[in-house]
Amino acid sequence: MAGLVGLSGQLWPIRYKPLPDELLSSWLVRLAHGHGLKVQTFCNLLFGNQRQVWNRDIDRLGPDWLVQELSLRTGAPLATAWNTTLGIYEGVLYPKMLASGTLPWIQTLSMYHRTFTGYGLQFCPVCLKSDKVPHFRKAWRVAFHTVCATHHCMLHDRCQACGAAVAFHRRDMQKRSIPDSIAACHNCGFDLGDCESKPIATYDGEVASWHFQLCELVEGTHSTPSGFDLDDLAVMRQFGKLLTSMYSTITLREYACNVLAVQDMVLATGKLAFESRELSERHHLIQLIGWFMLNLEPALRGTWRAKAIRYNHMCKDFESAPAWYRAVVEEFSNWRNCVQRK
Repeated sequence: MAGLVGLSGQLWPIRYKPLPDELLSSWLVRLAHGHGLKVQTFCNLLFGNQRQVWNRDIDRLGPDWLVQELSLRTGAPLATAWNTTLGIYEGVLYPKMLASGTLPWIQTLSMYHRTFTGYGLQFCPVCLKSDKVPHFRKAWRVAFHTVCATHHCMLHDRCQACGAAVAFHRRDMQKRSIPDSIAACHNCGFDLGDCESKPIATYDGEVASWHFQLCELVEGTHSTPSGFDLDDLAVMRQFGKLLTSMYSTITLREYACNVLAVQDMVLATGKLAFESRELSERHHLIQLIGWFMLNLEPALRGTWRAKAIRYNHMCKDFESAPAWYRAVVEEFSNWRNCVQRK
């Protein structure tokens, strides 16, 4: 086991650098396997039992001690190491990093004793199949990113063979040997690169183009994210809440589906954030969100007239609503003015 004798020096014998857009967890697993070690053994040798790595979302939290150690031992610049974390999206997809709770537009892993109970990591099977070295991307943790803009296909959020969530760090737990690739299902061993490449499901051409451009921006944020507007993203999240509201007086989703002439979807019950929903639900909702974003005033006017939403709900629990959104909503505060404008 070459890894056992080489980990004590400053530079490791295996010094893989992060691949384009690679997640911290993916990089760490590749380094462990490159040294001929299981992931848990590798982490225990480095950090001891006092610092547990896999009982948290390390891609989101990016502990200083972990990122700095990988930078030191691989020779990767510290900035490059930090760019493997989801902290790169601070000020881009969300205003400020949160240590706990829902982080806007970042999928939740729903971890329980090192096991993912949710489907918080997506993947493109064509990307994995065409990778010289299969790896998992940061873009695949972005909640509205449901299609691969590179290969023009739907993403997946689970193994096609057994339905298990993606948890590549658990791939070596049941095996004596070190896996050749992290692109296999940890539960059944199915090659995730062999999952079906599904065409993109679209409801409206203009909305599909809007959504595709968002996904292109996400896939282009390897090192210096840009191109997003936090106000737009905040309004999008507000529509996500309204579309999944459990208030009987809010039937926004039904209204939008009727206008777009599409079949509504039965969503998971409970008060779930957009970021905690499965891929099929998020893809359905983001298209409805896109329709509202592209037709804001007339779409809201239509829902208001159809009594699919009340004026007071449009900004409910939305303290950070941008001025331009509030200006549109304010038009509906006087029902007489709204009735006169047709």
